Amino acid sequence: MSEWTWEFLPDADAVVAGLPPEVVKEVEGIAAELSVVNSMVYLDGPDFQDAGPGLRSVSRPDLMVFYITDVRGEAIFIVRVHHYG
Repeated sequence: MSEWTWEFLPDADAVVAGLPPEVVKEVEGIAAELSVVNSMVYLDGPDFQDAGPGLRSVSRPDLMVFYITDVRGEAIFIVRVHHYG
């Protein structure tokens, strides 16, 4: 298993600014989980040749996290968060 990373894109100020700290912590946990899962799904990493999976989302009660998987870069980019709480 490779060392996949995650980050906010363009940055945390643009993606999670104004959200309660516990929501930000939940989003960070989701991002870490996505990194692990994608490292097991996309074993080729930098050698991956197909089209990437595109924009995807994860739903939790009162929360939706939109992310992009950069398979060749072995990274998850959290691009948008909706909190309905």
